[in-house]
Amino acid sequence: MILERTKNEIVVRLPAGVDLTELQNMIDYLDYKEQTMTSKISQKEVDELAKNTKKSIWAKFKAQRGMK
Repeated sequence: MILERTKNEIVVRLPAGVDLTELQNMIDYLDYKEQTMTSKISQKEVDELAKNTKKSIWAKFKAQRGMK
């Protein structure tokens, strides 16, 4: 692995044999960290948003399958 810092970014070079699923999970986490660096939202607000999102997804899933 090679880690390089440039003026505007950090470059990570990995061997081609790295598991892509694990790499994608890591990239998703880093993307999340980047997007939330300046966020002022509280954990309570995040939890409420997640709860509402889950309810919405489940309702759509049940509606698509004719479930009650």
